[in-house]
Amino acid sequence: MKKKIALVTGGFTGESVISLKSAAVVEKTLDRSLYDIFKIIIYPGNWYHETAAGEKIPVDLNDFSIILQDQKIKFDGVFNILHGSPGEDGKLAGYFDMIGLPYTTCDALTSAITMNKGYTKAIVQDIDELFVARSIQLFDNNSENITRILKELRLPLFIKPNNGGSSIGMSKVKEPNELQEALDKAFAEDSQVLVEEFVSGREFSIGVYRSRGITTVLPATEIISSKEFFDFEAKYSPGVCEEITPGRMTTEEVERVNRIIEKVYQKLNCKGAVRIDYFLESETGKFYFIEINTVPGQTETSLISQQVRALGIDVKDFYNALIEEMFS
Repeated sequence: MKKKIALVTGGFTGESVISLKSAAVVEKTLDRSLYDIFKIIIYPGNWYHETAAGEKIPVDLNDFSIILQDQKIKFDGVFNILHGSPGEDGKLAGYFDMIGLPYTTCDALTSAITMNKGYTKAIVQDIDELFVARSIQLFDNNSENITRILKELRLPLFIKPNNGGSSIGMSKVKEPNELQEALDKAFAEDSQVLVEEFVSGREFSIGVYRSRGITTVLPATEIISSKEFFDFEAKYSPGVCEEITPGRMTTEEVERVNRIIEKVYQKLNCKGAVRIDYFLESETGKFYFIEINTVPGQTETSLISQQVRALGIDVKDFYNALIEEMFS
C-alpha cells in the first residue's frame, strides 16, 4: 500500500512565497507510484488542504488529519518544505514529535538552534579546520550599539537578522554612517541581530544529506554575484548571479570542505537535507562558515537540485531517499 505523505508548505514569514514555489516542484517530482501526496498549506490560524476543485479542507490539529469525501485521511509522514517559521525554526517539528508523526527535516532542537545564526556559530566554531568571522550579537536597537560595533569590529560588516533566511533584512556596511540604517532594517525583521566582519573570498553553498546510514556531501556550488552579496534579489532573480556547480576548487579544497561539512552535519545532529554556506578566504584558502539552512529551497533552479543532478542522481530518487530515511 502506498504511503500517505503530507507535503507541508506556506509559513508565517516572507519566505512563504519561496516555500510555495518549492512545494510546487516537489509535488510534481515525487514518485506517485510509491506515495499519495497531499499538499498542506499552513498560514497563521489557517491550516488546510486544497482539493483539485479548489475546496479548502481544514486540518484537524489534534492528529494532523483531514476529511476527504467523508473519509478520514491520516498521514504516514511529512515532507517539510516550509521555509522560515514555523517549518524551519523547530515549532512544527515539536508539534509533529508530540503527535508521533515522522518528518523529513531536522528535529525540534536542531531546527531551533540552527535558525539562530549566532548560536549556530558558537556550536560549530571549534570544529577542526573551520573558522568563523568575528561577530557580536545584539539584542536591542539602542544608541550604544554603533559605538560598540566600531570599537570591537572592523569594517566592512554584514548586518543581518539572527533568526531568518533568504537574506531578508541583511545589509553590507562599508562606512560608519551606514550602520544605523542597516541596524534598523535588521531589527525590523528580528529582535536579535548579528553583526559580523566581512570575509574576502569565494562564496560557496553545499548540500548534505543522510540516507541508509550514509552521509552524502553533494558537489558545492560557487556563487558569483553581480550584487555586493548573495541577497534576496541575487537568490531569486534570474541573471543576477552566476552559479557554478561543481564549484571551482582544488582536490585538496574539495576533500577538506567535505570533511568539515560532514562534521558540521554530525555536530548539529542534522537530519534530511541541509545546505551550508561558506567562504574560502582569498589570501589563505581558510574555510569560513556562514550559516546553515535546514529547509533548503527545492525550486527547479535551486542549489540543492543542481548539486543532486551534478552527482548523477535523479531528483525524484533524492526525494525518495529523504522520505524513506524518516521511516528508518
